[in-house]
Amino acid sequence: MKTTGNNARKSFIFNIDLLIEGETNAKALERLLHVLNNEEIADFRILSGLQIGRLIEEGLREPALKPVNIPQQLQSKAAGNKPQASDKPAASSKGNAKPAEADETAERIRGYISANKLIRLNVNKGRGVKLSVPCRILSYDESKKTVTVYHVDEKQVYIFGLNEIDDFLQ
Repeated sequence: MKTTGNNARKSFIFNIDLLIEGETNAKALERLLHVLNNEEIADFRILSGLQIGRLIEEGLREPALKPVNIPQQLQSKAAGNKPQASDKPAASSKGNAKPAEADETAERIRGYISANKLIRLNVNKGRGVKLSVPCRILSYDESKKTVTVYHVDEKQVYIFGLNEIDDFLQ
């Protein structure tokens, strides 16, 4: 009895919706990626459910500076205390340099996210531990100053503080 050569592997595509529970969307995404990468799945594409960049979009919609109403009592105290008033312009000029640099970095990160660009991060974890991570940036949380990345070699999701990242290499 002879068998035919119909035992060749074939590929099939399935469209599914999954419910994964987690503390945050990023942690649920990490669990999903872990499951998908540990199984014999040739390729996958996440079409929806990512809540990445939502805070950035909300921040861009809101005006950068909001007027603040200072009570009269505080205004009179500030006017009577001249040394603090002279210190404020110097502090604000220093503050303007850092937010401009932070905005530049944030724009650069957003560009990498929107282009889904493969980059290499040089990360300094402290105590002499340095990493070179080939990755795609998944999200950037401006309030926490953290970057969520997908390590393409290890197929893992990592979260790095912006202060840990030495360089973004294209």
